[in-house]
Order: sequence, then C-alpha cells, then structure tokens
Amino acid sequence: MGSNVGDRLSYMLKAFEFLKNLGEVLRVSTIYESRAWGVVNQEDFLNCVVKFKTELEPVELLRRLKEIEKLVGRKERERWGPREIDIDILLYENYILMLSFLVVPHPYLTKRDFVLVPLLELEPQLEHPLYKRPLSEYLKSLDVSLKPFACFVDIQQKAKNKEKNH
Repeated sequence: MGSNVGDRLSYMLKAFEFLKNLGEVLRVSTIYESRAWGVVNQEDFLNCVVKFKTELEPVELLRRLKEIEKLVGRKERERWGPREIDIDILLYENYILMLSFLVVPHPYLTKRDFVLVPLLELEPQLEHPLYKRPLSEYLKSLDVSLKPFACFVDIQQKAKNKEKNH
C-alpha cells in the first residue's frame, strides 16, 4: 500500500485497520519513503507491503480493497497520480491471473524498488510465480532510492502474543 497526499502515514494506518477486517495480517514491512513512479512530478510516497491471509478470492479481495480506499478517503485522479491511499494485490499464493481489471502477479512487481524491497524484507526467498526466478534478481537491476520511514507496531497483537507466552 502507498500514499503521497496529505497525512500519508495516517491514511496508511486507517487502511491497515480496515485490512484487519478482511483476514489475518501476518507481517508488515518497514514503511519506506520513495520517489513517485510513472508520473514523477508529485510528492514522495510512503509504501509498505503487508503479508495477509484471507478467505476471499482475488477478485472479491480487489473489490473490498477498492472499498477500503474509498473509506480511507481516496479521490479519483489520473493514473499513477497523487493518492491518499493505494492498495494493490502483488501476489496471491502462486496464482497467475490475467483479467482486464486484475493481473496477478502485479505487472510492475519486478520494476519497482518500493515494492521489491519491502516484499523481500518479508519473504527473502520469493520467486516470481510466472517466470520462476527469485525476485531478488530483479532488485539487482533497479536503482534503489528508498528511505526507511517508520514501522508498524500493532499494540493489540503484541499484547495477545504476550498473553499467549505467559
């Protein structure tokens, strides 16, 4: 997910809270600040990757993610333009899905440092499901210019884990 409008971190935190209603958040990467990609004349983004377990199928998941974007406050603008929040499906198990409105794995997965760095932070050994190459190989050809910005800490989850361990 990413944001480059207004209080970027606040938009991401709101989206994260809504995501919890769709399944189980397993891990969240560091939040990185990155330059805009595609349409470059705009504010820097905050981006992170969420590893997530859901019972929703990919098309229904996408529908619900678009609802979350609206609830958080996303306004319609040009493609790759400024966004209050943007939530993409990068991978879904080992699915390969090519629909007019949803492509999995994400078609720009291997071309964006702000996707690969946080994704590999969570799953360093991941392979591209279509090309069967380690995603780390794609990162070698990118100019990485990310800056660590923040980390998600879910206080409620930490408390639950603490209770389980005592």
